[in-house]
This record gives sequence, structure tokens and C-alpha cells, in this order.
Amino acid sequence: MEQRDIFLKEFRGNPLGAVSAQTSSDELFQNQVLRPILKLQNTIFIASFHNYLVKNRIDFSTFSIEKKMAMIENSIQKDIKFRNALKGMVIALFTLEEYEFYIQNSSSLNKRMMGMLIERLKSQVQLL
Repeated sequence: MEQRDIFLKEFRGNPLGAVSAQTSSDELFQNQVLRPILKLQNTIFIASFHNYLVKNRIDFSTFSIEKKMAMIENSIQKDIKFRNALKGMVIALFTLEEYEFYIQNSSSLNKRMMGMLIERLKSQVQLL
């Protein structure tokens, strides 16, 4: 197990975001774990959203920017299967210790994770 944990931490890269003495444990987890994983998995998230559009026969290219933004948010918030698939893409890159922390704080961390993922996709709407 230790080799996997070491590999994952090296593979993900350095923490992203500011960390200080006043940083909460959820924010620390966000900057040390979630942000690097979201950055690493960016291409697969874009491909996954594109596949979601194709599977659901959604002609995203005809939407206005506002409607595209709403579609991104709604698809992740309302489609539980899709949201769970995206969560799985993140959780799969947790170390055992990180996973244990995640299961203790899953509600708040899921909100952070999905919020950051929605913003990430919205900021790259031109790629979708």
C-alpha cells in the first residue's frame, strides 16, 4: 500500500492554493488533494462531459453561453449517476489516508469537489 500512496502523491504533483496556520482541515484537503487531482484529471473530465452530452443527445453547440453554464451546473448537480462517476474519477486517486479522511467528511468535501469541478468545466466551456 505504501508504494501506491507514494506514487499517487508524486503523480499528482504539488499542492495548489494557499495554506496557512488558520487553514481548516477541509480547505487543507482541498488544496493538497482535490485541486491537484482535478488539474490532473482535467482532460478526462472534459471527455466525460462531452460523452454525457452525446449519450443524452444534447446539442450543446446551439446553446447560448448562459445556457451552457446552466447545463454544466445542472448536469453535475441533478444527474446522480454522472456526478457519482465524476466523484469516482477523483476518489480513485486518493491515498488510503486521504480516503479515510474523505469518508469522515464526505458531505462537505463532496460540495467542495463538485463546486470546483463545475467551475473548472465552466471556465473551459469553449473546449466542450
